[in-house]
Amino acid sequence: MSHARPLPARPSAPSGPRGRWTVLVVLCASLLLVAVDATVLHVAVPAVSEDLRPDGIELLWIVDAYPLVCASLLILFGTLGDRVGRRRVLLLGYASFGLASALAAYAPTAEVLVLARGLLGVGGAMIMPATLSILRHVFPDRRERALAIGVWSAVAAVGAALGPLVGGLLLEHFWWGSVFLVNIPLMVVCLPVGRWLLPESTGDGTGPWDVAGALLAASGLFAVILAVKRVGGGDALTAGTVLAAGLGVGLLALFVRRQRRRRFPLIDLAAFARPAFGTAVACIVLTVLALVGLALVAAQYLQLVLGLSPSETGLRLLPLSLAAIAAGLVGARLLGRLGPRVMVASGFLLTAVAVVTMLALDEQDRPLVMAAGFVLLGFGLETTLFGSYESMLSDCPSRQAGGAAAIGETAYQFGAGIGIALLGSVMNFKYAHQVRGLGERREIERADAEAASHSLGEAYTVAARLGGDRGQLLRDTARDAFVHGMHMTLGASALMLALGALAALRLPRGRVLVPAAADGGRTPEGDAARRRRLVSSG
Repeated sequence: MSHARPLPARPSAPSGPRGRWTVLVVLCASLLLVAVDATVLHVAVPAVSEDLRPDGIELLWIVDAYPLVCASLLILFGTLGDRVGRRRVLLLGYASFGLASALAAYAPTAEVLVLARGLLGVGGAMIMPATLSILRHVFPDRRERALAIGVWSAVAAVGAALGPLVGGLLLEHFWWGSVFLVNIPLMVVCLPVGRWLLPESTGDGTGPWDVAGALLAASGLFAVILAVKRVGGGDALTAGTVLAAGLGVGLLALFVRRQRRRRFPLIDLAAFARPAFGTAVACIVLTVLALVGLALVAAQYLQLVLGLSPSETGLRLLPLSLAAIAAGLVGARLLGRLGPRVMVASGFLLTAVAVVTMLALDEQDRPLVMAAGFVLLGFGLETTLFGSYESMLSDCPSRQAGGAAAIGETAYQFGAGIGIALLGSVMNFKYAHQVRGLGERREIERADAEAASHSLGEAYTVAARLGGDRGQLLRDTARDAFVHGMHMTLGASALMLALGALAALRLPRGRVLVPAAADGGRTPEGDAARRRRLVSSG
């Protein structure tokens, strides 16, 4: 007698509340490291340059290899997780991130460090979408999921802001490799804990995985983000930038065309036409654009203009982090009362008010104004991020959670790249123009003025070498130019945040409720139930 082989049971989320929230702790711990690693190297660049002696191109790739590789591979690994298992991809990401961190910490040459930073990007691209898609699976109840997404998005926002400060604190006591070495103990813990605790989940497995489409998306995103970073570095109209931008746009156009023709596409492009998804993705880009640009300017202002140490800078930025965490914790309640449209638009406006408040900052230390601005900034940014991620993730069926998470994370990385490029260009234009004026007026040598125009840190180095009245003149002028450039950057940020508030008006007015039992993702009935809206998107 033959017996039918039983079908494997579908992986389920941890049944008890304690298990679900423990899973969230594991996911957020690993996400924090990935978010911090995106910006932690900025303050270690001088030490790396002194030790490894990289040339200009190598130094650029040491800084940019991680975000470039990570952003370009998010869609590839996010959709792969939907096919082969999100936990499997996440654990492989943990291992890759830990090994790459060890290689980076003890890199003997600049070439090895570039390779290690690229491998860190591969690990990060595995980890980031997997954490969000597993969260989508572990918290089927939307109310609990809203709170979990609030915590998750707060960790992502705080991690990006804390990167330079963590790096600064480590460099006060250890060598530059320590900024990578701290990743290893947590990854060593996350691997066995994740294997034991995290549930496995996949999509419905319908149709083959589009390998060619995934490679097209990765290559196109890499080229486009490389072009954005080159613009931010002052190479806007060079042949390399134009070639990268044209190649990236062409590859992404081919990707979109391929996805529209396939029966089983990697990405449901129709989702972008839905306000709850497409508008939410745009809001993520605008939010992170403001967050990363402002965090970079704030860290330099606190340390170079006010002369604070990295630890003192961390204390000054603490209100921003605490406000972001508080917004994440109350986000679910706010979303229930306000709905996505009002919540996200209000977050943008609150952030714009914070930015306008910080226009009062100058060469004098104003701790109360700064603290008030950072509280408003942290709460506003996190409110916007929370509402956008929750709207985007809840609008998609669970079988597409990996792809949706990858799109959200790609938007995050793309916004970070544009933020540094755009706001950095605004900052550098004002700063460099004012400092170069010293050379044009013959108050200092043109060569010295040109060297000082690259950054405030370089201006201080040149001023120390010149000494006397000319050194003091350069130091005062550079500091004044930086503050004026910061004000221009804040003004540009306020304008973009106002545009974000207008864009948020396309989000649904009320929450789109998805019955937990209906959103299974494996059956047509589950998808049909998901599409029944209990609240009008009005």
